[in-house]
Amino acid sequence: MLKFYYNLGPNPTKVALFLEESGLEYELVPVDTRKGEQFTPEYLAINPNAKAPSLTDGDVTIFDSNAILLYLGEKTGQFMPADTPENRGQLLSWLMFIASGVGPYSGQSVHFQRYAPEKLPYAINRYRFEALRHYQILDNQLAKSEYVLGDTYTIIDMAAWGWARLLPVVLDEESWSGLPNLKRLVDGINARPAVAKALALKEHYTFKTEMDAESNRYMFPQNIDYKAG
Repeated sequence: MLKFYYNLGPNPTKVALFLEESGLEYELVPVDTRKGEQFTPEYLAINPNAKAPSLTDGDVTIFDSNAILLYLGEKTGQFMPADTPENRGQLLSWLMFIASGVGPYSGQSVHFQRYAPEKLPYAINRYRFEALRHYQILDNQLAKSEYVLGDTYTIIDMAAWGWARLLPVVLDEESWSGLPNLKRLVDGINARPAVAKALALKEHYTFKTEMDAESNRYMFPQNIDYKAG
């Protein structure tokens, strides 16, 4: 059986969406990053990057949410575009666009606005700008069709949804007004029954929510010896 190592962040949530959409059976394994569980030797053997999510499928181990989506899509044949070279090229291009741009810039936008030990206007402006620029590219693509790759709901839409649904946190609520096509996609996916099931994973385990000294040490180790100013 699949083992899904997860927490409640945006990247594990998009994998949870695929698992619920596909009907695959899986075992949940929580990774409480605010308690440092991502750094245990057992977990580092699965994911040397010490992040969630990860997935094991028998002897196969996959880490990184976008790699997991691609693996599961290819394994099941579900939520993939028609198998043509052109579609394959677009699938990989948009998946890597989300992996290398949407996710990292969104995460840094959240970090510098909400968690950095000091407010750095340059960093906040830089990451907000790049996050918005990537969402605008998605919005422009979605102006052409219902989903990112056309008329078919695929792993690309799930990957985009993972972060885009949190746009008010990444940027602000007002940003939706300039991204009507992306808003349509997110609203449409949010209405799917699998989303409620994916979000209900929070009921299976009580993750630590406090950002105390222990949490900061595990989440932001670069700040241990840092003194603002």
